[in-house]
Amino acid sequence: MSDKKIILPHNHSERDNILVEEIPSLETIRNVADAMKQLGDPSRLRIFWLLCHCEECVINIAAATGMSSPAVSHHLKLLKSAGLVISGRHGKEMYYRAADTDIVLKLHHTIEEIARISCPEN
Repeated sequence: MSDKKIILPHNHSERDNILVEEIPSLETIRNVADAMKQLGDPSRLRIFWLLCHCEECVINIAAATGMSSPAVSHHLKLLKSAGLVISGRHGKEMYYRAADTDIVLKLHHTIEEIARISCPEN
């Protein structure tokens, strides 16, 4: 957001100017929109939810979701590029989990609130 003061053409109230000055930057909005766009796909949403609760390999994610490994890999690539999922190698196997960021935590909780589901017991 720029430091330049924005003057609205129609000043209906002082609150209007305060809201305009608080509009998030275009970069911030793009990051949020990209994350939400990736979770707009049901398969990616299921994979993301799963990875919010555990670290898992492609083969196990595929088995858990009833998808093929290539399809899971494709979805993981998109989730990873959006910063929602991270990966790490353990031996020869690549494992994936939800990124440890504020947006991931908030999206995880929002998904569970909307779907009225609870995190599994550990």
